[in-house]
Amino acid sequence: MATTRSVQAKGYLLYRRFSESSDKGWFRSLFVHKVDARKDAHSNLLSKKETSNLYKIQFHDVKPECLEAYNSLEAEVQKRLHEDQDYPCEVVGSWNTWYGEQDQAVHLWRYRGGYPALTDCLQKLRANKEYLEFRKERAKMLLSRRNELLLEFSFWNEPLPRQGPNLYEMRTYYLKPGTMIEWGNRWARAIKHRQENNEAVGGFFTQIGQLYVVHHLWAYESLQAREETRNSAWRKEGWDVNVYYTVPLLQSMESRIMIPTKSSPLQ
Repeated sequence: MATTRSVQAKGYLLYRRFSESSDKGWFRSLFVHKVDARKDAHSNLLSKKETSNLYKIQFHDVKPECLEAYNSLEAEVQKRLHEDQDYPCEVVGSWNTWYGEQDQAVHLWRYRGGYPALTDCLQKLRANKEYLEFRKERAKMLLSRRNELLLEFSFWNEPLPRQGPNLYEMRTYYLKPGTMIEWGNRWARAIKHRQENNEAVGGFFTQIGQLYVVHHLWAYESLQAREETRNSAWRKEGWDVNVYYTVPLLQSMESRIMIPTKSSPLQ
C-alpha cells in the first residue's frame, strides 16, 4: 500500500512538473517579439525615422526657499536661448513637481538635428560668459541635479506647445533589460485608446543615463479629469490586454503630477 502511494505521489509530481513546464512555454510564447531586436538597436527600430530630434530631460532638486528665484532665473535663460537662432535647441516644457519629488523642477529640451546639434549647442554655451555666470548662480539654489538623453517613440505625438491651464503627469517606467521592443510593440497598439481627450503629449525612452527607462507625458485639465480619462480607457476593448502584457516587463514605475511654469510652452 505504501509502495502504491509512493508511486502515485511520484507520478503526480512528474505531472505537475510537466504541466508547469508546458504552461510556462505557452505563457512565454505570448511574449515573443514581433521585431527581432538583434537585427538592429532598439533605438533605430522604435524611434521616428522622419525626424532626427534628440531630447534632454533635466531633474533639478531645488532648495525650498529658492524655488521662486530659480524659476525666474531659468525662465530668463530659456527666453534668451529661444530668441537666439544660433543655438539649435528649444525648451519643450518646464514644470514644478506638485505630487512626487517636492521642490523639483523638470525641463524637457529638444535638439533638432540630433547629437550634432547637442554638441554644437554645448560648445557654444561653454564659450558664453553670461551662461557660465547663470550656471554659477543656479548652482547656489540646487541640492542635486541629473539629466537623461531621450528619443521619442515613433507612434507617439511630437510634443507641441499647447494652451492651458493643464496639469501634467509624467509616468516613468523602469523596464527589465531586453524588453524595450516588446514594450514598444504593445504601446504602438495601445496608444489609440488614449487619444480621444488629447491627453497624450509625448513618449520617450532613454539613450544616455539610466537605461531601459520610459517616460510618458500626459496633460489633463484637472486631477478629476485625469481620473475620468484613465477610467474610460478600461472600458475600451484592448486596453486591459495591453496592461496585462506590459506589467511583466516592469521592474518599477512612478508618477509625477507637475504644474507648468509661466514660461513653459506646454501650459
